[in-house]
Amino acid sequence: MRIDPDGRGVQGLTTFILFVVLNVLYLAACLPVVTVGAATSALLEVTLRYADDERGHLVRGFVVALRRNAWRGTAVLVALGVPAAMLVFSGVFWLSMSSVLSAVAGSLALLGAGYLLAALLYGLALVAWFDAPLRGTLRNALLLPLAEPARTLGLVLIPVGAACVAYVLPQTLFLAGTIGFSFGAYVCALVLHGVFRRRQAHPSELEPVSPHSGQ
Repeated sequence: MRIDPDGRGVQGLTTFILFVVLNVLYLAACLPVVTVGAATSALLEVTLRYADDERGHLVRGFVVALRRNAWRGTAVLVALGVPAAMLVFSGVFWLSMSSVLSAVAGSLALLGAGYLLAALLYGLALVAWFDAPLRGTLRNALLLPLAEPARTLGLVLIPVGAACVAYVLPQTLFLAGTIGFSFGAYVCALVLHGVFRRRQAHPSELEPVSPHSGQ
C-alpha cells in the first residue's frame, strides 16, 4: 500500500502534529512566566500567518518570532496584563462582600479587567503583525475594543470560554496541554484578520502602522 505524501489525509495529520509541537513549545516558552507576553505574541504571529493562506512555518517561525517579539511582547504584557490582573483581584475582593456598593465596585472592576484583557490580546497581536513603536501599539490596543466591539467580544470569549470549560471539566486540560493553545490562537487569528483588514481600510483615529517585512 502506497501512501501519498501530498494526500489530504497525510497533510491533515502533518498539520495536526505541527500544531501539537507548537502547543508544547508555547507552554515551554511560558514556563519562566515573564516570557508569557513574548511567547503569546510569537504564537499569534505564526497562527496569523497560517490563517492567511497557510503561509509560513509553524514551528520554525515560532522560534524566530519569539526572539524578535521578546521585549515588545513583554512590555505589552506588563503595561496591560498587570493592571488587568489587579482589577480581577479587586473585583473578586469586592464581590466577596455583601453590600450593594461593593457589588457595584466589584462589577465595575471586572468590566475594566475584561476591557484590558481585550486590549492585551490586541496589543500582543499588534506586536506580532505590525512594526510600530511601543507607544503607538499600546494606544491602538486600547482603542480597538471601542472600534470593533462585536469582534472584540468574540475575541475575548475564546480564552474566557476555554478557561470556563477547563474549570467545569478538568479532564479537558489534556487538550489544553496538547493542542488547545495553538488551536485557540488560530481561531483568534481568524478574528484578528478581520479586524486588521477593516482597520487598515478605515484607519480613523488609530496610529499608522506597517506590517512586518516578512508579511
